[in-house]
Amino acid sequence: MAATHRIAAGAAVTAVCAAALAGCGTGTGASREGAHGPHEATPAPAPRSAVGLIDDGSTAYTGAQPRLPRPERLKPGRKPPQFVVFSWDGAGEDSQRLFSHFRKVARDNDATMTYFLSGVYLLPEEKRELYRPPQHSPGRSDIGFNDTRGIADTVEQLRLAWLEGNEIGTHFNGHFCGGTGGVGDWSAAEWKDEIAQAKRFVKSWKTNTGMTTAAPLPFDYDKELIGARTPCLEGRENFLKAARELGFRYDSSGVNDQVWPQKKQGLWDLSMQLVPFPGHSFEQLTMDYNFMVNQSGATTQGDPSQHDRWGDEMRDGLLQGFYRAYRGNRAPLIIGNHFESWNGGTYMRAVEEVVEHVCTKEDVRCVSFRQLVDWLDAQDPATLRKLRTLKVGEAPKGGWASFLSAAPAPAPRGVPGAPAVTR
Repeated sequence: MAATHRIAAGAAVTAVCAAALAGCGTGTGASREGAHGPHEATPAPAPRSAVGLIDDGSTAYTGAQPRLPRPERLKPGRKPPQFVVFSWDGAGEDSQRLFSHFRKVARDNDATMTYFLSGVYLLPEEKRELYRPPQHSPGRSDIGFNDTRGIADTVEQLRLAWLEGNEIGTHFNGHFCGGTGGVGDWSAAEWKDEIAQAKRFVKSWKTNTGMTTAAPLPFDYDKELIGARTPCLEGRENFLKAARELGFRYDSSGVNDQVWPQKKQGLWDLSMQLVPFPGHSFEQLTMDYNFMVNQSGATTQGDPSQHDRWGDEMRDGLLQGFYRAYRGNRAPLIIGNHFESWNGGTYMRAVEEVVEHVCTKEDVRCVSFRQLVDWLDAQDPATLRKLRTLKVGEAPKGGWASFLSAAPAPAPRGVPGAPAVTR
């Protein structure tokens, strides 16, 4: 996400921000039947009188997140839902308007997603010295910073996304990959410092931009932030040590096969996965960047005559991976993306077509990572252990009814992260 805007936020943005807290973007509230089954009426955000501002008012506590489903324990003999997670690295809104576009795509297809925010996207260029990256000089960032308009637009999207039931995670700050001082060299203490700075930029965007009258983000980021994906999937071992001590619940910084997840160092390992790569003899990671590198190499804008084919390869690879799980072991499908127009935007088109194809199917739940870990934490551990015995694409030989027929242990009281609001 490039910081392309160069004009200050005005009264119109402030009005939109205030309207968001009054209920914009949260649906009609009418009961409806959807791909996930019966839905309760969508709860409205807390009234403005109930908003509790945090620190300088950049964030606020506004009550339980709307449209967040209560996780339910899988009943004996029932087939697991097919979970699909669409997640976005370095989420921010720029002149391409991809953040707002995919919010609409999600709404239109009964989906929620996870947006991994880069903290420096809420830090203006003129305040860059406030960022002190581990092993680098102050004010250094490999993805730049933002301007006032870009910050206002990004904050608006974050606000509306959260009110729609989406999750706001973190992609940290400066995105230092490879080489000396890259995230792969950071200690657990340095990761903690990087995370603290990412939180601080979210919690102080009003002070840093001067937009003191704008509406706050409607969540407490210390409580909202429960997971991440590291830049370039590097530095995971020490990040996990830091994340565990900070109370994170999951990580999506690895590479895995399409099997049921388990915990690693106390966090759910929700790594992206390997799926078929049409036209190739090897499998591919479920991320737009990896498809691009294996198609056009180092350039982000390769041969235009190949753009459609390359996008189709990504779409078809993701769909093959989806059906392999949907008809097989029902392992959650984890997909990662960037708000970029690489190779003419062909990967954005591919992702959109996958969302439209899979998210309204029977037994499919397109969810955020938060919703997935809530569900995993609500399950009988014995059930999850049994699910993990299924290999990639392997359906139970005797069918789901017999495979999961044993009576589960009693559900734990107070499932971690389980909200009080039903969907």
